[in-house]
Amino acid sequence: MQPQDASAAAAIAAIAEELAVFDDWMDRYQFIIELGRNLPRFPSAWMNEAHRVPGCQSQVWMQGAVRDGVTWLAGASDAAIVAGLIALLLRVYSGRPAVEILQTDPAWLKELGLMGALSTNRGNGLAAMVQRIRAMAAEVSASS
Repeated sequence: MQPQDASAAAAIAAIAEELAVFDDWMDRYQFIIELGRNLPRFPSAWMNEAHRVPGCQSQVWMQGAVRDGVTWLAGASDAAIVAGLIALLLRVYSGRPAVEILQTDPAWLKELGLMGALSTNRGNGLAAMVQRIRAMAAEVSASS
């Protein structure tokens, strides 16, 4: 997924502004679900155990690739809200150098109220997705 913001920090700030437009979490959920509907198509060949993110209540698959020092990410889920959460993560982390990914503390998810607004299972799944992204970035960073 191509980044639409200049940096991970800019993406987080833009997401915060977008979420602040809505008065309640039901409207925010609808916004997040719509983001998930607009995710790039995830190849069905990647919807396998090798790409599955364990620890998620629903089915989640993620794939990463590195080109010219930049980490590109893709993801999908069989649950609408989770697909939207993937879209948020990809907006922040995809198209960034590994070092930027590792320097971007996932605390932004809590600071924006996302972790508190999700069920425990969904929150654990979101944490597992972030862990997968950070692990991919750490591998890239270690091999550089």
